[in-house]
Amino acid sequence: MRLVPYLLAVMLVGIQFPLWLGKGGWMRVREAEQQLAAQNRVNADLTARNAKLSAEVRDLKEGAGAVEERARYELGMLKEGELFVQILDAPVKAAAAPKDAAP
Repeated sequence: MRLVPYLLAVMLVGIQFPLWLGKGGWMRVREAEQQLAAQNRVNADLTARNAKLSAEVRDLKEGAGAVEERARYELGMLKEGELFVQILDAPVKAAAAPKDAAP
Protein backbone atom coordinates (compact mmCIF):
# COMPACT_ATOMS: atom_id res chain seq x y z
CA MET A 1 0.00 0.00 0.00
CA ARG A 2 2.97 2.32 0.54
CA LEU A 3 3.96 1.87 -3.08
CA VAL A 4 0.80 3.54 -4.44
CA PRO A 5 1.72 7.16 -3.49
CA TYR A 6 5.17 6.75 -5.04
CA LEU A 7 3.66 5.24 -8.15
CA LEU A 8 1.20 8.13 -8.41
CA ALA A 9 4.02 10.66 -7.97
CA VAL A 10 6.04 9.02 -10.75
CA MET A 11 2.98 9.01 -13.02
CA LEU A 12 2.35 12.70 -12.25
CA VAL A 13 5.94 13.56 -13.17
CA GLY A 14 5.62 11.43 -16.30
CA ILE A 15 2.52 13.34 -17.35
CA GLN A 16 4.11 16.74 -16.62
CA PHE A 17 7.29 16.03 -18.59
CA PRO A 18 5.77 16.52 -22.07
CA LEU A 19 3.91 19.61 -20.87
CA TRP A 20 7.11 21.37 -19.85
CA LEU A 21 9.85 19.90 -22.03
CA GLY A 22 8.06 18.04 -24.83
CA LYS A 23 7.57 18.98 -28.49
CA GLY A 24 4.59 21.24 -27.75
CA GLY A 25 5.67 22.21 -24.24
CA TRP A 26 5.50 25.61 -22.62
CA MET A 27 9.18 26.31 -23.12
CA ARG A 28 9.08 25.73 -26.86
CA VAL A 29 5.86 27.68 -27.24
CA ARG A 30 7.42 30.65 -25.45
CA GLU A 31 10.55 30.43 -27.62
CA ALA A 32 8.41 30.27 -30.77
CA GLU A 33 6.44 33.33 -29.65
CA GLN A 34 9.67 35.27 -29.13
CA GLN A 35 10.91 34.27 -32.58
CA LEU A 36 7.57 35.31 -34.07
CA ALA A 37 7.73 38.72 -32.37
CA ALA A 38 11.29 39.27 -33.65
CA GLN A 39 10.29 38.29 -37.18
CA ASN A 40 7.27 40.62 -37.03
CA ARG A 41 9.59 43.51 -36.10
CA VAL A 42 11.88 42.67 -39.03
CA ASN A 43 8.88 42.45 -41.36
CA ALA A 44 7.58 45.83 -40.19
CA ASP A 45 10.98 47.44 -40.87
CA LEU A 46 11.15 45.87 -44.33
CA THR A 47 7.57 46.93 -45.12
CA ALA A 48 8.42 50.53 -44.21
CA ARG A 49 11.54 50.39 -46.37
CA ASN A 50 9.56 48.95 -49.28
CA ALA A 51 6.93 51.69 -48.96
CA LYS A 52 9.64 54.34 -49.04
CA LEU A 53 11.27 52.80 -52.11
CA SER A 54 7.90 52.44 -53.82
CA ALA A 55 7.13 56.12 -53.24
CA GLU A 56 10.53 57.07 -54.61
CA VAL A 57 10.01 54.95 -57.75
CA ARG A 58 6.56 56.47 -58.24
CA ASP A 59 8.04 59.99 -57.94
CA LEU A 60 10.76 59.19 -60.45
CA LYS A 61 8.24 57.76 -62.93
CA GLU A 62 5.60 60.47 -62.64
CA GLY A 63 7.35 63.69 -61.74
CA ALA A 64 10.22 65.55 -63.32
CA GLY A 65 10.92 67.27 -60.00
CA ALA A 66 12.35 64.15 -58.41
CA VAL A 67 14.59 63.48 -61.41
CA GLU A 68 15.80 67.08 -61.37
CA GLU A 69 16.49 66.91 -57.64
CA ARG A 70 18.57 63.76 -58.03
CA ALA A 71 20.49 65.28 -60.93
CA ARG A 72 21.30 68.35 -58.85
CA TYR A 73 22.34 66.69 -55.59
CA GLU A 74 23.83 63.39 -56.72
CA LEU A 75 25.35 64.37 -60.05
CA GLY A 76 26.00 68.09 -59.47
CA MET A 77 24.13 69.14 -62.61
CA LEU A 78 22.84 72.67 -63.25
CA LYS A 79 20.02 74.07 -65.35
CA GLU A 80 20.87 76.05 -68.42
CA GLY A 81 21.65 79.63 -67.46
CA GLU A 82 22.33 78.86 -63.79
CA LEU A 83 25.54 79.86 -62.10
CA PHE A 84 27.26 77.70 -59.49
CA VAL A 85 28.69 79.62 -56.55
CA GLN A 86 30.63 77.93 -53.77
CA ILE A 87 31.26 79.85 -50.57
CA LEU A 88 34.14 78.64 -48.45
CA ASP A 89 34.65 79.45 -44.79
CA ALA A 90 37.58 81.72 -43.95
CA PRO A 91 40.69 79.72 -43.08
CA VAL A 92 41.37 79.42 -39.37
CA LYS A 93 44.68 80.95 -38.34
CA ALA A 94 46.99 78.63 -36.48
CA ALA A 95 47.59 79.62 -32.88
CA ALA A 96 51.06 80.98 -32.22
CA ALA A 97 53.36 78.40 -30.75
CA PRO A 98 54.14 79.09 -27.07
CA LYS A 99 57.55 80.60 -26.52
CA ASP A 100 59.98 78.42 -24.67
CA ALA A 101 61.18 79.97 -21.46
CA ALA A 102 64.88 79.27 -21.68
CA PRO A 103 66.94 80.25 -18.61
